[in-house]
Amino acid sequence: MHEADINVEPAAVKEKLDQGEKPVLLDIRNPWEVQVARIEGATHIPMAELQYRLEEIPKDKEVFIVCHTGRRSLTATMFLRQAGMDNVRNLAGGIDAWSRDVDPAVPRYR
Repeated sequence: MHEADINVEPAAVKEKLDQGEKPVLLDIRNPWEVQVARIEGATHIPMAELQYRLEEIPKDKEVFIVCHTGRRSLTATMFLRQAGMDNVRNLAGGIDAWSRDVDPAVPRYR
């Protein structure tokens, strides 16, 4: 599997949203992180709960996995793909890149 098949830049996701597409943004960060910064409309399932909540992830839509910097979401993307979900991709750079490149109104944190 090629990295380009897994990772997608935040600007590309924003473009899809702006064109009226309705991909799922799945935020796997911890609850405290979501309280600090979030992407409007994202679904929140903490990474620790993913394996128990697979049925909540749509199989008929494009899904972008979001974490803080893109590392945890890459791990989650690989886990979900191994579980048979070919429709999931990693938001490269996470919400931090989203804040830098797409929506500076989303707070950045460490």
